[in-house]
Amino acid sequence: MLRKKTSGTARRSSLASAIEAIGASAMDRRSFLRRSGLAAGGLAAAGALTGGMVRKAEAAGPTNAKVDIKKTVCTHCSVGCTVLAEVQDGVWTGQEPGFDSPFNLGSHCAKGASVREHAHGERRLKYPTKLVGGKWERISWDQAINEIGDQMMKIRDESGPDSVYWLGSAKHSNEQAYLVRKFAAFWGTNNVDHQARICHSTTVAGVANTWGYGAMTNSYNDIHNSKAIFIIGGNPAEAHPVSLLHVLKAKEENAAPLIVCDPRFTRTAAHASEYVRFRPGSDVALVWGILWHIFENGWEDKEFLRQRVWGMDQIKTEVAKWTPEETERVTGVPGSQLKRVARTLANNRPGTVIWCMGGTQHTNGNNNTRAYCALQLALGNMGKAGGGTNIFRGHDNVQGATDLGVLADTLPGYYGLAEGSWRHWARVWGVSYDSLAERFATMKGADGKDKPMMFESGITVSRWIDGVLEDKTNLVQPDNTRAMVFWGHAPNSQTRLPDMKRAMEKLDLLVIIDPFPTMSAVMHDRKDGVYLLPATTQFETYGSVTASNRSLQWREKVIDPLFESKTDHAIAYLFAKKFGFAEDMFKNIEVNGEEPLIEDVTREFNRGMWTVGYTGQSPERLKLHMQNQHTFDRTTLRANGGPADGDFYGMPWPCWGTAEMNHPGSAVLYDTSLPVAEGGMGFRARFGVEKDGDNLLAEGSWPVGSEIQDGYPEFTMAMLIKLGWDKDLTPYERRMIEWVAGMIDAMPSAEEVGETSHTGEIPSDYNDKVGGVNWKTDLSGGIQRVAIKHGCAPYGNAKARAVVWTFPDPVPLHREPLYTSRRDLLDKYATYEDKTFWRVPTRYKSIQENDYSKDFPIILTSGRLVEYEGGGDETRSNPWLAELQQDMFIEVNPRDANDLGVRDREMVWVHGPEGGKVKVMAMVTERVGVGVAFMPFHFGGHFQGEDQRHKYPTGSDPYVLGEATNTAQTYGYDSVTQMQETKATLCRIERVA
Repeated sequence: MLRKKTSGTARRSSLASAIEAIGASAMDRRSFLRRSGLAAGGLAAAGALTGGMVRKAEAAGPTNAKVDIKKTVCTHCSVGCTVLAEVQDGVWTGQEPGFDSPFNLGSHCAKGASVREHAHGERRLKYPTKLVGGKWERISWDQAINEIGDQMMKIRDESGPDSVYWLGSAKHSNEQAYLVRKFAAFWGTNNVDHQARICHSTTVAGVANTWGYGAMTNSYNDIHNSKAIFIIGGNPAEAHPVSLLHVLKAKEENAAPLIVCDPRFTRTAAHASEYVRFRPGSDVALVWGILWHIFENGWEDKEFLRQRVWGMDQIKTEVAKWTPEETERVTGVPGSQLKRVARTLANNRPGTVIWCMGGTQHTNGNNNTRAYCALQLALGNMGKAGGGTNIFRGHDNVQGATDLGVLADTLPGYYGLAEGSWRHWARVWGVSYDSLAERFATMKGADGKDKPMMFESGITVSRWIDGVLEDKTNLVQPDNTRAMVFWGHAPNSQTRLPDMKRAMEKLDLLVIIDPFPTMSAVMHDRKDGVYLLPATTQFETYGSVTASNRSLQWREKVIDPLFESKTDHAIAYLFAKKFGFAEDMFKNIEVNGEEPLIEDVTREFNRGMWTVGYTGQSPERLKLHMQNQHTFDRTTLRANGGPADGDFYGMPWPCWGTAEMNHPGSAVLYDTSLPVAEGGMGFRARFGVEKDGDNLLAEGSWPVGSEIQDGYPEFTMAMLIKLGWDKDLTPYERRMIEWVAGMIDAMPSAEEVGETSHTGEIPSDYNDKVGGVNWKTDLSGGIQRVAIKHGCAPYGNAKARAVVWTFPDPVPLHREPLYTSRRDLLDKYATYEDKTFWRVPTRYKSIQENDYSKDFPIILTSGRLVEYEGGGDETRSNPWLAELQQDMFIEVNPRDANDLGVRDREMVWVHGPEGGKVKVMAMVTERVGVGVAFMPFHFGGHFQGEDQRHKYPTGSDPYVLGEATNTAQTYGYDSVTQMQETKATLCRIERVA
């Protein structure tokens, strides 16, 4: 809240006064610590300096303890900052930022600077507990696994595997995330998801369906090359503070205008060259209003559109409706300002577009993200250094957990849930497809035919509560959700918390696996059936993590697990053992005691994730990059000499082929100025080769060095045969392709194949049989290797599609939020009809047709603070961060505050139209416009005015508690992904009497 905690002259601590006399000569930090005795004694040594007097040196002499430096990665946002942890005798005693890291360049934000406390924190869960008669009782791990396992197997027998929900985490390493998704497959359900559903699922859907991959196209570092920076729905100064280093570098060195579009004047907006305040929920209208000026003046990149984009003519038709007058009517932004913005973007190319959850968390979030993409396509800013869409992810491994398939609609690598996808992963896992299929339930579909749940998308995390509360006749699964596992997820980051409370109380079983109890432990009134299992932090294990720019980094283990906590992969093994599938699940993975070997897990997903190029980043290459961070350029991310010469830092995916191919990774997606072998590519051919008679492949555009100098579809074995390139396959690669095609029974080894391609006579239908094996399913990597040898991208070379014909709105449309105050706009911009998808009924029109705006006149939005992260349990349990922000609050415009009779710092009730209410402190500020209010979402531990601190297990309650904004937030879900609406609902604010 930017509150001044004290007044008058800054006070010096007794410690600071006492050590002043130690010496005034210049010295580095470690020399100071050695001379002061603090390096070994810490606060104990400081405690010897009492009464303002300095004792002689012998009172706290220098230590002989060896200091080991462990290199790890911050566990908060997605920038991927390196942390150098100083460890003495197994104790983490200090930390410094990694000056060699090209991402953070020796910088930390407040959260990153305090991660040592995250590991050593006093408020962590220390041992397993269960709720008995309303009291927390300590139990053993064996008892916990056995009791939970027995209850889950009983539920499975009675209601089927879909009645247990496995909610994973963006806080897991890549290896742990992979095991969670694999675990759900062996349990027999697609009811598995994680935080990405409620932060960037609309990005993934919108971006992947525009040009091929649903991820950040460039990098934080590449912003150094930007000539203009357009931020919409993001506040990186608070949500990703270190990222601002890269933004401001471009702003200052390139004189790049920084345009910030946000309903709220944020700390990011304070740096803007141009700040655009617009009405929450009107992103599409705003972007179309900008494009109106670009098309009106002919500022679009016509040659880029001709060669590399399909459907922009349909976008132009829609944009033509968004005249300056109509845009201002809907967004509140004057046409003159948007013309200035359009001219700025047109005159300063390449420019980058940056967004975060302000653009994604809407009922039409997929429309927003596709509109942002269309803006960059029209300007010709894609596939270029300094251009692209730099999509800032929220958690340290939300990108990786998404890539590894902790989602209700896909397997690792975005393979989907079709039979071919399951067969692919069965081959990778070394199990039969039939043995996986028999683990899943079957139900009767609406047509009376059997519907195998194996192929059906699960319930999303945003809707799990409806899996519990909805009448089961309305669900597209055999029975209701009866058991819920929160495996590294804070529930207060989700909307409709009063409904969630009811759902938690209705469950047969609630299991929380986390280093901290989270609000899951206290937001219900259960007396029994709740288990808290202490997981380690990521500092007590090791493995890979994927930053927002798609780079993989390797964490070293800093300390051994504290208390009775266990690593997430060990917990997965223990449950798999209990359920009887550990042998199959870990058959390719060495298990030491109960600890699966992380490197084996990495190598297993390397063998399967060909779609997104998670195949070239072996553990050895990742460790090499971390050891040689200093050799990588701070802007291009390419190593300049050294053992990783030519690689891009972290081998950002796609890193094609096997590790032995030494592909450098791809720093900038869709860049045709580089050969594919050096990280170049066109747009992905995902959508066929033709639509309505139009060519969907690139025309007159191809990556440098391509032997096919035009567009082409994705590579299959049939395509290699037609081109005559199949002769470049090694005997082993060809034999592997034959195995994938089902021509031989057992997977061959290189030793068995030798130099012989075939055994016996080649059948006449050989080409037909092997022809269907493609670059995604060839486990040898041969098809990818041969395509790249000839200068081609394995996934083809196509046009981006500005129109997604498979979505509810093929051309992105503005649609009013469900809880809108602008009833005058509904004749043109109403929402969707109610429908059932993702297994649950979903309401749209039936909510919007009711006018709530008279009783709830203020638009409510939410967002992040610099001090806290996510649900806030770990950061509010950190004394250093808790000191910085102790009060949950709501920002209210002075005019609204005066009309309501509310003074600054007074307590107010914030009521939502669905009955939820929160009691918070008012912050009267012009950061928000008239009629708009803002609350942060990191608080929990209070519920509708009641303090829940007494419900936490002893010693695990966070230092700072507060209301969760999502108690007052309302219903609303994206029409494609079930992303929750948190940025544009309504509320009523009342002064507490």
